[in-house]
Amino acid sequence: MEKLSPSSSSVDHKAWTEAQDLLKQKLIAEDDFSWRLGSKSNSKSMEREEEKEEEREEVLKYVGGVDISYSKENPSLACGILVVLELKTLQVVYQNFCVVTPNVPYVPGFLAFREAPVLLELLEKMKNNNSPFYPQLLMVDGNGILHPRGFGLACHLGILANLPTIGIGKNLHHVDGLTLSGVKQLLEAQEDSAEGFITLKGFSGRIWGAAARSTGGSLKPIFISTGHRISLDTATRIVKMTCKFRVPEPIRQADIRSRDYLRKHQTRTSKD
Repeated sequence: MEKLSPSSSSVDHKAWTEAQDLLKQKLIAEDDFSWRLGSKSNSKSMEREEEKEEEREEVLKYVGGVDISYSKENPSLACGILVVLELKTLQVVYQNFCVVTPNVPYVPGFLAFREAPVLLELLEKMKNNNSPFYPQLLMVDGNGILHPRGFGLACHLGILANLPTIGIGKNLHHVDGLTLSGVKQLLEAQEDSAEGFITLKGFSGRIWGAAARSTGGSLKPIFISTGHRISLDTATRIVKMTCKFRVPEPIRQADIRSRDYLRKHQTRTSKD
């Protein structure tokens, strides 16, 4: 990977800051979609009623997950993936991959400029092919407004793709006085609560997102935040509906499949 000179790096940093500020003006941090959440009941009568309602109005059915995995053996190689799951069954109904050599360096706070173009290309390809499984909602392996500049990858991608997006972070950005130790203490204090989620409120009083131990046996919390066109309340409801393990299933499947595809791609390449 070509390294940028200090001067060009500083120019990019300034340009990226300006681009982020412009996109941030378009951010919608409340529910802004035409669908509604259905139930996940296994009752046959409930399922029939749900099907009748789906005929009358749009129900959230297809949830996408995006991720990029990087090769440990060859850091210049990465695999972007888009998966789509049916919400009711949490089964993968669509997947597509893109193996790339990133030409943009990782700069803390500006991950979107490295990863968003790859993920946007996968979404555009799916849309151009008129896939019936195009996601109504996108989960992003990265943060939304829970970000040092209040504008993470999930926000960036949501605005450019014009999709409701939820940021799912596995690590906490220490912004506005939030600390991992403080979050863990709050989660432990309500360990017996059925809710399982806590609100992340900073010293300023701003609500940045939510943290959860999404499954009983999970020791590490996940961090949920608004990306675009969705409220935190709705985002946490959808996370609850899609968690079988520590992270929501769209993100988990994207991670597993992108790593597996990357390993197979490297194996094929080494044999050629």
